Formats: sequence, structure tokens, C-alpha cells
Amino acid sequence: MAFWRYGKGSRAERELIDIFSQHGFSVIRAAGSGVGNPCPDLLAFKHGLQYGFECKAWDRGSLRIEKEQADGLRKWEENTGITIMIAWKVPREGWKFVSIGELEEKEKGYTVTLKKATAINRKVEELLG
Repeated sequence: MAFWRYGKGSRAERELIDIFSQHGFSVIRAAGSGVGNPCPDLLAFKHGLQYGFECKAWDRGSLRIEKEQADGLRKWEENTGITIMIAWKVPREGWKFVSIGELEEKEKGYTVTLKKATAINRKVEELLG
């Protein structure tokens, strides 16, 4: 089952790479993201626009990121100045983009509900510049 989820996540990453590449971004997929020191799954750059994306493909009403990973991504954003976003691929709804600062801290991690992500209403077109 874990392999199936990995494949689903990889497909979502490749889809996001294609979207940003087709709009003139240079995109790097981080090898080993989620292992060891947390870093974003994807880095996207274009004329001063810089994003780090932690990609999730999840068909649930909320998304949770472990504290260690979220704290590592926050540190990454502080160190680099690159905007870190959670890129959440929701079946039948498309992409939801939530900044790392918009996550809500809980006991075991940081969360965002689908309702909140939908209310934030950040579209991919806004990120493309």
C-alpha cells in the first residue's frame, strides 16, 4: 500500500513539474525529499519567483504534516528566502496551495483542512506570475 501512495505522490509531483515547466519555470525535483533533513519535493524558479513545494496527493478532509518535517520546511524557508507551499492534489478538485505559515499547529503535527484550503482559494495561476 505504501508503494501505491508513493506512486500517486510521484504522479502528482510530475504533474506539478509539467504545469510550472510549461509556464517557463525551471523546476528541480529534490532527490530523497522527506528523508533525513526535510526539504521541499520541488523547487521552481522564474525571474525572481521562487517556490518550494511539498507535494501531497491525499483524498481526505484534512492533511497533516509531521512536526519535524514542517519545522524543517519552515527552517528551509527562513534560510533560503524561498516561499514554501504545501501543494495538495485533491481528487476531482485539483490543486490546493497553502503556505507553510497557514498550517495550524496540533499536538502531533501541523494540519490544514480541505475546507480551509478551499477558503484560502490560492490558484496555480496566481503562482505562475
